[in-house]
Amino acid sequence: MCGIGGAVDLRLQPLTNPLGTVATLNNLLEHRGPDGEGTWVHERAVAAFSHRRLAIIDLVSGEQPMTDHGGNWVTHNGEIYNYIELRELLGKDRFETTSDTEVILRAYREWGEECLDRLRGMFAFALWDEAEQTLFIARDRFGIKPMYYAVVGDVLYFASEIKALLPFLPEVETDFEGLRDYLSFQFCLAGKTLFKGVHELLPGHFLRVRKGAVETRRYWEIYFEPDFERTPAYYERQVEELLGDSIALHLRADVPVGAYVSGGVDSSIIASLAADRGPGMAAFTGRFALPGYDESSYARDLAQARDFDLHEVEIGPEDFVRRIEDVVYHLDFPVAGPGSFPQFMVSELASRHRKVLLGGQGGDEIFGGYARYLIAYFEQCIKGAIDGTMHAGNFVVTYESIIPNLGTLREYKPLLKEFWREGLFDDLDARYFRLINRAQDLDEEINWDLLGDYSPFETFRTVFHGDNVSKESYFDSMTHFDFKTLLPALLQVEDRVSMAHGLESRVPLLDHPLVELAATMPADVKFKDGHLKHVLKTTFASALPESIRTREDKMGFPVPLQEWIGQPGPVRDFVLETLSSERAFARGFVDNNKVVSQIDREPRFGRKIWGLFCLELWQRAFHDQAQSFRERVVEVAA
Repeated sequence: MCGIGGAVDLRLQPLTNPLGTVATLNNLLEHRGPDGEGTWVHERAVAAFSHRRLAIIDLVSGEQPMTDHGGNWVTHNGEIYNYIELRELLGKDRFETTSDTEVILRAYREWGEECLDRLRGMFAFALWDEAEQTLFIARDRFGIKPMYYAVVGDVLYFASEIKALLPFLPEVETDFEGLRDYLSFQFCLAGKTLFKGVHELLPGHFLRVRKGAVETRRYWEIYFEPDFERTPAYYERQVEELLGDSIALHLRADVPVGAYVSGGVDSSIIASLAADRGPGMAAFTGRFALPGYDESSYARDLAQARDFDLHEVEIGPEDFVRRIEDVVYHLDFPVAGPGSFPQFMVSELASRHRKVLLGGQGGDEIFGGYARYLIAYFEQCIKGAIDGTMHAGNFVVTYESIIPNLGTLREYKPLLKEFWREGLFDDLDARYFRLINRAQDLDEEINWDLLGDYSPFETFRTVFHGDNVSKESYFDSMTHFDFKTLLPALLQVEDRVSMAHGLESRVPLLDHPLVELAATMPADVKFKDGHLKHVLKTTFASALPESIRTREDKMGFPVPLQEWIGQPGPVRDFVLETLSSERAFARGFVDNNKVVSQIDREPRFGRKIWGLFCLELWQRAFHDQAQSFRERVVEVAA
């Protein structure tokens, strides 16, 4: 896990200030790699790489950028978990290090771009191909590791984080299409970002700079094709085998490994299986000292049942005031969800004890864990019962089976009331968009006319109706959209809040053999009788304490922001001061007067105040500080 960056001249002319460019990148990415730094500049100065290192594998000889001594160079962020097997396949006697990074160099020389099909892990890397005079940049299948790029004049710049690119942009401006996406979903679609001119390399894609052109291409896709011939028992056996294999690979490290434990099913399964594979497991959790916001008892139940050490951090309002601006700075974006703040605090605690942590990210999107799936599916069950189409298809979850499990939705009654207020039984895509669209109640606060006429719904539909999704299953369409969009946004948070503290976060549920298997499961295997993540809970029942296995109130680490705002104290003062500042009132596209006037009307788990407050913090951190980023450019004489 590291921070990488670089630049290449599209005309293959010498870069201006190449040493200063990579020094600037390394300075802004220092937090990602506290164990060392390196740079490489091409002999003709047409390309340059930077690297900040967090040493996890091959602590002695894994320095980067790395060369194969044949003209090729690579700078790599992440882990190739099957590097040992690939070394054997490529001929281990040819290797000079025990680093997984050298495997990338040798694999590329052997197989070219098709080497990506053989890599099993989380990665973003840039490789200079001397023979072809090309830059090759690739990102892992799921977007676990980040990669951003910008073309300024005739130079392409790339980096692990957008903040490292800002010094090279002519202006730091908001991308209004990206902002429309953010206001709708709290993330951007189709490779857009909130920064004009900065693009995200999408998961499962590579980028090539060749003969003056920049091209991107998909190298991996997930296909949702339900296999109705297999039994639930078959899928349970396969899930058990594949996740066990993934855990074993994800435990490969030359430093001790720990785990995040939230008290939910996914992180509990990962920590439990990891603890079974050896002594010395340590886990980390956080809690708020307010009724209804403390789930730490579930984490304690797991630690006691599986006999491992549990470290806890109590998070209070003073921590929020002290650290939320740090969270926004490290994320490069407004905070996508409240859970990123406590994740940041737990990662800070964990970094004092471990350099690698396993987490449960991905289970909700792969196996169907969000309550909104139950809400949307229940509506379609009612419609099917009315229309007489309830039992058309051998995968349908029926309303008769769902009804006993609707207690899961107890906390979602306000959302249900709003969701069914209009549009009942409309087209499936419109209904799911309505369920996830956060811009519906922002008419007064946002000056939409300034943001152009781009429609997030149309981009949403292209993903929701992807050619890789069977048109039979509404459940697969919903989970596919979240897998392609929400999951990378959550992984971006996972990466930043851990790397802010020099901590590597690994996600064993996102191993592509397991994900590809899950995509073949019919809905009634993942979602039997309305039980969210049914196959996971059944397969690993013995690994979970009963309190976790049977709970129906998982909250997703919410922040008690409304409770803090609703009473005199540091959080209320800080939020009001931020939203009422002269700078905030001067923003063109947000009417912060309206935001302030509604601050006491937000429901308990509402996201309006949270999202607009973090949007203002983001503008303060990046737009208002644009000049300071330009001043970070290091000048080095040739």
